[in-house]
Amino acid sequence: MGKSWKRGVAGVAICMVALAAVFQAAAETWRPVQAADGAPNIIVVLLDDVGFSDPAGYGGVAEMPGFDRVADTGLRFTNFNTTGMCSPTRASLLSGRNHHAVGFGRVADWATDTPGYDAVWKPDSAPIARVLADAGYSTAAIGKWHNTPEWEVSPAGPFDRWPTGLGFDYFYGIMNHGGDNHWEPASLYRNTTPVEPVRVAGREYHLTGDFVDDAIAWVGTHRSVAPQKPYFLYLATGAVHAPHHVPQEWIAKYRGRFDQGWDQLREEIFARQKSLGIVPASAQLTPRPDEIPAWKSLNAEQRKVFARQMEVFTAYLAHTDHEVQRLLEAVSAHDPASNTLVFYIAGDNGASGMEGIHGYMDAAGGYAPQLEHLDELGGPLHFNDYSSAWAWVGSTPFQWMKQVASHFGGLRVAMAVSWPGKLQQPGAIVERFAHVDDVAATILDVAGASMPDVLAGVAQRPLDGKSFRDVFANTDAQADGRVQYFEMLGNRALYQDGWIASARHMTPWIKPYPEDFENGPWELYNLEEDFSQSRNVAAEHPERLQAMKQRFDLEARRNNVYPLANYVEGRDYGMPTVAGDRKVFEFTPAVGRLPSKTLPRLARSSFSVEARVQVPDGGGEGMLMAYGSRLGGFAWYLRNGRMVFSSNVNGRTRVELVSPAAVPARAASLRMSFKRDAEGQAGTVALYMDERKVAERRLDRLGSPVLGSLGIGQAFTSPIDSSYQLPNAFNGTLERLRVVME
Repeated sequence: MGKSWKRGVAGVAICMVALAAVFQAAAETWRPVQAADGAPNIIVVLLDDVGFSDPAGYGGVAEMPGFDRVADTGLRFTNFNTTGMCSPTRASLLSGRNHHAVGFGRVADWATDTPGYDAVWKPDSAPIARVLADAGYSTAAIGKWHNTPEWEVSPAGPFDRWPTGLGFDYFYGIMNHGGDNHWEPASLYRNTTPVEPVRVAGREYHLTGDFVDDAIAWVGTHRSVAPQKPYFLYLATGAVHAPHHVPQEWIAKYRGRFDQGWDQLREEIFARQKSLGIVPASAQLTPRPDEIPAWKSLNAEQRKVFARQMEVFTAYLAHTDHEVQRLLEAVSAHDPASNTLVFYIAGDNGASGMEGIHGYMDAAGGYAPQLEHLDELGGPLHFNDYSSAWAWVGSTPFQWMKQVASHFGGLRVAMAVSWPGKLQQPGAIVERFAHVDDVAATILDVAGASMPDVLAGVAQRPLDGKSFRDVFANTDAQADGRVQYFEMLGNRALYQDGWIASARHMTPWIKPYPEDFENGPWELYNLEEDFSQSRNVAAEHPERLQAMKQRFDLEARRNNVYPLANYVEGRDYGMPTVAGDRKVFEFTPAVGRLPSKTLPRLARSSFSVEARVQVPDGGGEGMLMAYGSRLGGFAWYLRNGRMVFSSNVNGRTRVELVSPAAVPARAASLRMSFKRDAEGQAGTVALYMDERKVAERRLDRLGSPVLGSLGIGQAFTSPIDSSYQLPNAFNGTLERLRVVME
């Protein structure tokens, strides 16, 4: 009995100790994670489609005092390289891995079904935001995202590959548009909820300013509520991606600055780069490629249009920096001695030359339509982009531009880094080779964190990036043997210890692209002697070139680069869509703003839209379905009681069909149909009331959404035609709207 009693007491004691351990573990679980001592606030600013030489501080024309402030008090990098295109650079920046390994061999909206190109963020390449959150940081992503599969971008999700599913506590920005309308954005979300721009009376709305306002507010809220926690803020402006939208007063500042043309301007920039120390004295200016005409060969009208294009672009860049500077000043003003590390990266790839020699405006070919609307460029009425020749200028002194990842014109961008009191040589230039995936490694290094071997049960791929924290103490610090591959749309390169092997596959604006990836020539450059890739020495070093080609193949296989392939816009690659395989889409109001890709591409087939409505006494007014924006799409609505169908092709061609009689004040079944011809883009649109055809007309082409949205029972984004204003909500009862594909 005594021994049994003693055993019972001992058992109780053991249980009590075990319970105490459990309660202690629970207490530890609920205790907030503390960041490492001295862990800084971290701000990463990423601009879009800025060339290496576009900023004035790198020899260009655009005044960027915000960037210069970071560079003058910090470090200016002259050998910092991206992946050559948007989504891939962002994936690499935020993960520290090579872009194909993350799943972003191309932009998210060009996904195909191979692992390196499917736009599905790989679980073994966790973003650093998740690691920083686990290390005691608050995290926010504001601005352009472009790293979620298109078929997952809708209010229905899934949301695990949205910013808030990838480690960011907070997100405000645009989802999966390479670029949005900066005057009238179509794809704004707060976290995972669609939101509309907040317009303040007496103040002109612009998306970049909206992003910066939100960033300032987020930092202020964080400082007020949790000043003891460091934060990681990722601000990706989306500017200066096309369309080039900027207030007219900014354009006026650059009038006449480009009348000398692209050939002379490139020489002027190169001279300034040498005087600033951005390029070495021995650097050579690479020649203009045959695909770009000489400025002197252009007529007066062409020169006028092209000069205005560059005035608009440069103003856009200067305006973007002005907004970023507001954030930096707000951070400094609230806490002048703040422990804040800033990475200001002026571009996610080289300058963009995708639209060809004439540039782009509303899908109108040539320069003449731009001449007719010259003073409207930069405003809300047009989707505009500049000539490929200006992108070549923006890449001075290098060859080529965005997408051409074989040459530094597509890869090299300006970057400045500041960290008050922590840099030994403020104002210095860093010439060491660096890659965008090095930023993630550097951030984890200074935050006292590291990528875990296993995260959320998934074994993690080691970081490909290398921390460059050592240059904060010594700008001449050299990295140990460095190898970095590059590939974009078949353009390939391998950097290895001061040499680069390059194989250019295509020219961005000349299509179709070649199908042969095997037999194109490789070039070789000794970068220690040839900063700008101006002298191909492949014939002098065949053994080195062969070894580097073999190393590229090794890196390509390790990172899911193969198979190499072109991407043809409009081709069906069999990827999922928001619409899926459905033929019938039924909407029951109230439905908020939906992405236009909720539906298949309607202009490519025949379809009908049916609406069951109750029209009130006094007559019906307002939207049944809006599909697009003022830049393109179509709308079906009631005006003065009558049905109206309005088609808008690229903001240039507007066609209207109106029913001859008003819809009676009662329950009604309304329908519009589009019957596309068997050949071509033309078709017939018809309007029906209670299954009786009341109006019909031919269309040469049906309007498709351009930077627009889908609205049911009201309109979003911008008016598709000028006869109504947002939201133009239907004043009766819309019981159901159904889209039926034939």
